[in-house]
Amino acid sequence: MSASPAPQGVPASAAAPGPAAGRREVAAHREAVEDLLRTWFLAHPPAHESIALGEAAGRLLAADVRAPGNLPPFTNSQMDGYAVRTADLAAGSRPDGIPGTVRLAAAAPIPAGSAPPPLLPGTAAPVMTGAMLPEGADAVVPIEACTPDYFVPAGFLPADGTGSTVEVPAETPAGQFVRRAGSDISAGAPALPAGSVLGPLQLGLLAALGLDRVTVRARPRVLLLTTGDEVVEPGRPLGPGQIHDANTTLLRSSLEEAGAQVLRSRILADSPQEFTARLRADVAADAPDLVLSSGGISKGAYEVVRQGLAAADVAFLSVAMQPGGPQGIGTVEGVPFLGFPGNPVSSLVSFEMFLRPALTAVTGAPRPRTEVQARLTAPLGSPAGKHQVRRGRYTAGTVEPVGGPGSHLLHALAASNALIPVPVGTERLEAGAEVTVLLLE
Repeated sequence: MSASPAPQGVPASAAAPGPAAGRREVAAHREAVEDLLRTWFLAHPPAHESIALGEAAGRLLAADVRAPGNLPPFTNSQMDGYAVRTADLAAGSRPDGIPGTVRLAAAAPIPAGSAPPPLLPGTAAPVMTGAMLPEGADAVVPIEACTPDYFVPAGFLPADGTGSTVEVPAETPAGQFVRRAGSDISAGAPALPAGSVLGPLQLGLLAALGLDRVTVRARPRVLLLTTGDEVVEPGRPLGPGQIHDANTTLLRSSLEEAGAQVLRSRILADSPQEFTARLRADVAADAPDLVLSSGGISKGAYEVVRQGLAAADVAFLSVAMQPGGPQGIGTVEGVPFLGFPGNPVSSLVSFEMFLRPALTAVTGAPRPRTEVQARLTAPLGSPAGKHQVRRGRYTAGTVEPVGGPGSHLLHALAASNALIPVPVGTERLEAGAEVTVLLLE
């Protein structure tokens, strides 16, 4: 995801043209996250696995696929009509240019899924859409262009066609409404390149080619940790000062939607020793590609992640972004580590601004978020020196800000379908200003 261009609005004062001192720019942190993952996956390329086609939605193709056969596998009719030999129609052509017809004997009908006999000269065979074209036929005349313009009785001519005839237009060109074998893709031709994201359209092609299994890249493996004595799993009663954990569900579903595999998730108490011990044990047991934590990375007195990883190769820093300023990045036990803030909206914005685009750039999945231009329906303010990311509702070229800038506003987040980045250098946007938004749906 590229840094958003500066939208139209009131520029920040000259005294605050960029991020505050000591804060990393959003684009620089995004690049750092991408570099962290790229270094890991270059040294630890994803394994390949063969899975059933029905389980492959959203997965990445591991190797080029070539067509094992022709598609379509045989020459067939594009229409309900009559298979004809155009050589039989020459007698009906008229020098005066008036459309002529030719009367032909009706052969036995050809339903889909059958192997028809060769078409004899002077005959026309009723043929259904998708049915195999008989040997000798080189065109199909739609039923509505014939006389009679319907199949009889009850949809079919008599089985042997005895005594039945049909009039067809003489000016029928060879190849009309004929699907040649291999006209979509021929045997041995490239079907899908390695790295393709397998969506419904790609899976439909593989199924049509007769493939029931596909070789895909293993998904990035993520260990997900949430911290805080105040955090309680959903479904359990709250004690004084406690809240239900939204981050695990929010980040797990975001990771899985992005094509990652969450190996396990834990809520850890505010004990640096317990956090470090559990983290090391989980990394040794699960061999993840990434450790992702939420919470405990700021400058408070109980920042368990920051304290527990004080001796690790991890940097805890401030990014010039709101929400999501505090960030952690580095390696733990040699494995990439990212630390997101504990407020749920901050975690989601951090994922969308940093981790999701890094996964796209390094692994090929998920597809990048769609960026569109939209006009604000209400004014927005943004603090000097920060890249603010607001939530919004995009509709038909306009975007309505939803909720305020607070990082705890989950109800507003759930009502949104877009993010509205307001880059550093813009402190206010008026209603009607054009902005670039990221669609979340």
